[in-house]
Amino acid sequence: MTVDTAKPGFSTTIAALRLRTWRLGPGQPAMVIDQFTDEDFKLVVDDRADLHINSRDGAFYLGWFPTGRPGTDHEGWVIAVTGTADVPGYRISFDVETPAQIVAAAVAEVIGTSQPVHST
Repeated sequence: MTVDTAKPGFSTTIAALRLRTWRLGPGQPAMVIDQFTDEDFKLVVDDRADLHINSRDGAFYLGWFPTGRPGTDHEGWVIAVTGTADVPGYRISFDVETPAQIVAAAVAEVIGTSQPVHST
């Protein structure tokens, strides 16, 4: 067996080392919230001004905690989907400083992959 030592695991160029700018700061929560319709979801604002959105079937939850969720280390957003008897659900959380655009993209993906249950 021979090892090619001429090619390192990562190769780069001066151009690739340039500085980048990154999206920072919480942004506008409306980018996340505006994805929900009254027809399919319920919205509640509690006494702390935290926002809670549930799907009408109760399987989806989004919580927005602008000053941090109580009892956590600055948890600002929570997305949770309830599982079934056969498949566990999942939970995603984001810091209060996570840009709303990133949370909105995650929410869009979760909503976009949901399907209505047809009763027979």
